[in-house]
Amino acid sequence: MPSTETAPEPDASHEPEVPREAVAPLMRGLAVLRRLTDADGALSLSELERTTGLARSTVDRVTGTLARMGYVRLDGRDVFLAPRLMDLGNAYLAALGLPGLLGRHADALADELDESVSLAVADGDGIRFVHQATRRRAMSLSFRIGDLLPAERTAPGALFAADWDGEAWERWRMRRAADPRCTGFPAVPPGSGPDEAEFAACATRAARCGWSVDDQLIEPGLIALALPVRDAEGAVVCVASVVSHTSRHTADSLREAMLPRLRDAVAAWEALLREDGPARRAPDGAAARGPAAPGPGADRDPATSAPSRPGLADWTHASKQELGRGFIESLARGLTVLTAFGEGRSALPLTAVAEATGLARATARRALITLEHLGYVRSEGRLFRLTPRVLGLGFPYLSRMPLPQIAAPHLAELSRRVRDSASLAVLAGADVRYTARVATRRVMSVHITVGTRFPAHTTSLGRVILADLPAERRAAWLESVEPQALTPYTVTSRAELSAVLERVREQGYALVDEELEQGLRSIAVPVRDRAGVVVAAVNVAMHSSRRGVAECVEEVLPELRAAVARLEEDLRTAGRFAHVSET
Repeated sequence: MPSTETAPEPDASHEPEVPREAVAPLMRGLAVLRRLTDADGALSLSELERTTGLARSTVDRVTGTLARMGYVRLDGRDVFLAPRLMDLGNAYLAALGLPGLLGRHADALADELDESVSLAVADGDGIRFVHQATRRRAMSLSFRIGDLLPAERTAPGALFAADWDGEAWERWRMRRAADPRCTGFPAVPPGSGPDEAEFAACATRAARCGWSVDDQLIEPGLIALALPVRDAEGAVVCVASVVSHTSRHTADSLREAMLPRLRDAVAAWEALLREDGPARRAPDGAAARGPAAPGPGADRDPATSAPSRPGLADWTHASKQELGRGFIESLARGLTVLTAFGEGRSALPLTAVAEATGLARATARRALITLEHLGYVRSEGRLFRLTPRVLGLGFPYLSRMPLPQIAAPHLAELSRRVRDSASLAVLAGADVRYTARVATRRVMSVHITVGTRFPAHTTSLGRVILADLPAERRAAWLESVEPQALTPYTVTSRAELSAVLERVREQGYALVDEELEQGLRSIAVPVRDRAGVVVAAVNVAMHSSRRGVAECVEEVLPELRAAVARLEEDLRTAGRFAHVSET
């Protein structure tokens, strides 16, 4: 497995000189993404101008380019991070290989122990989470994939520090001197943590014992036990932690209760790494197995978002022609370089990066020089690798974005296009529960609020979700409910409902006409996750006088399907390495 350590975040007083070949627009774009990440995903244009020090015209051009790529969303004077930005962090996590290989095992361990389990990698003199399996409790772990924590205030940090050389310790001292209370780590409360002697003693003890404990170093009440996970060569590739609260354990009782089981789990994971390692290694100077995977915007509408990488040149040219100075080609190309990496492509030479992105070698080289200068890429001879710092580009905020929040802009656009209300709902027992909604302003409109529940059999939303259930589960659901008539048109016969659901399954949409309420007509399609499982549904609802049944199918259904396709695309991106909550 590849090494994961990177250089520390540049300190202004020791910042290396900018390379002559660095791409300035790419540096500015990355600065904007970092500021948005630090602000939990949203800033106004004027706030970006102030926090980045960039001219307003530059901020406008940068955010316009990022919006064209689908990495941010513009709403008036505000800028929001968008799920598609996770393509960059997904590229790093796929290249790293650890979440894909060990993630489900960490989830199973968390279920077994009934405690949160994390996987973290080294990022300079800090640690960054690459997988989280959290327990849902009143007191639960709030850290996110991609969050950066200071090494001295974490259990994994002591294990990584056990392998530091003199240069690494000196970098740590410089950072501590410049930021003694860790204010540069937004994910943790400000605090000094242990001093150098205490932290060095923790690292020495971790090296001797093979494990480390965090006894409320991050904040009162939070405790953790950590063990290193090593590859076949004995190098630490990540650290696994069991995290609890002092209401459940003391630091000593956590170690006594969890250390034997955690050791067994880590030993099994290391065996998986040994088995997986040879398949992941590629000949020096060549890309590893498999063709380059699609980059940002693969299979998307080339007129509105970034294309698959081979079409990058045509797409950037078309975007430049349409937007003029409002589109920065060098920024778009530079960010696309990050997506050249992925599963089986953890280390690439310049030629492979250029081929994967469709860029000229000189263009790819300048982008790599810039990314290496900023710490997002590191070089090993002729090969380049992504670093954990890529996760700092929006991933912490976006990895916790629930489905209703992902859906909201798509519902708004759908409602604008069809000029009727649009809603998202999930199945909740015998009902559907509305989790997101955009209403229209009309004298006569459909008044439904988030949280509203209706009998599933009477709604288009419920029917498209039920129709996707396996036949046995669908039949069991029908037997478990007593269908009630809400209008003279409500279908209440179980046999008739079963036939209706089968027809919905075949046609891929449901249209309900005055079965929930007289005068109310709606049409819905299902929302599927990465595995193709229906997790929710989206509908458009209107008064029956607005459109006839045929008009709903001919006019609304295509817009509805297009909106849900865009939503599912964001859901696939967001759910690749993070869990997306349905509510």
